[in-house]
Amino acid sequence: MKGRVVLVFPVVSAGLMLLSLWPGLSMAEWGKPLGGTYDGPEGKPRVVMPSPAELGADERATMAVFERATKSVVYIANTAIQRDPWSFNLFEVPQGSGSGFVWNKQGHIVTNFHVVYGANSVTVSLADRTEHKATLIGADPDHDVAVLQIRAPEESLSPLTVGSSHDLHVGQKVLAIGNPFGLDHTLTTGVVSALGRTIKSLSNRTIEGVIQTDAAINPGNSGGPLLDSAGRLIGVNTQIVSPSGAFAGIGFAVPVDTVNRIVPELIKYGKLIRPGLGVSLVPDAMAKRWGIRGLIIGKVSRGSGAEKAGLKAARETVVGRVELGDIITAVDGKPVETLDELMDVMEHHKVNDQVMVEILRGTHQERVSVTLQAVN
Repeated sequence: MKGRVVLVFPVVSAGLMLLSLWPGLSMAEWGKPLGGTYDGPEGKPRVVMPSPAELGADERATMAVFERATKSVVYIANTAIQRDPWSFNLFEVPQGSGSGFVWNKQGHIVTNFHVVYGANSVTVSLADRTEHKATLIGADPDHDVAVLQIRAPEESLSPLTVGSSHDLHVGQKVLAIGNPFGLDHTLTTGVVSALGRTIKSLSNRTIEGVIQTDAAINPGNSGGPLLDSAGRLIGVNTQIVSPSGAFAGIGFAVPVDTVNRIVPELIKYGKLIRPGLGVSLVPDAMAKRWGIRGLIIGKVSRGSGAEKAGLKAARETVVGRVELGDIITAVDGKPVETLDELMDVMEHHKVNDQVMVEILRGTHQERVSVTLQAVN
């Protein structure tokens, strides 16, 4: 046909055009092993990039802290005794596990109360993999702290260095070491996310001054140490907030200042010696039902600081009616309307301290000084 130019192109498959962009590969090699005789670079290990001459200062510091502190962290296994319903034989079953740490060379181990709660038998595994049967020395459920003791050679016991928690700052680096999901001596790092948090213990009491951290804490970390960048103990990992039950970025640790006050008393007495006024109180629910804002004194102990200060208890009249005595409205200037609030005030005192108690006596407000005593 006149005036028409016909151009002829070679027919090339799309596959061949693609392979033309990949030098050294043929159609038979695409998507298949290269074969034992292939000697190209793809069949050899990648070139290894030399490591930096020195690790970063922060990395080296973290490694040094872990190297020292991991010797102090222990794995705790909690077993319970059950009875076979058919044979009536007794047998031990695993009930839970957690973490803890060496407190001293006498074999005292600190952990959470909930880690050993309900245990018939507790086994502690040290960093050298030796296992030791543990005895519960004392526990304070209100602060979720417990002390165990094991018989172990002194050279195998490496106590942690104790720091302080009152001078912590948000943003400060922290490290957690524990046994999450049974994976022993796991290190996680993070920062202090917040200070002065409050959480509920297993006994439903409020634990104050709690440290919040984003260092990963999971089931099995409970009872393990929270450390500062110098490797000092600053808290005991206790709880997490998580919809799934696994770590979600919010963990809590009981502050070391609280732990360091409680542990010596648990070692000496097996329980926490609490200061108190020397009174028994009417239950909060009853006071609320009666429309009374304050603590109703139900009984004053003989010889107590309350009796010496002249506090008066409620009494039953001859016709069976209750006649109210003194109603405690504040202690040391802090209003108290529940037993929990009174115990929070007592947290900041010790036996033989004197406190100013504000009471409602009839229609009159009065203030009396009371010397605190040891109470159960």
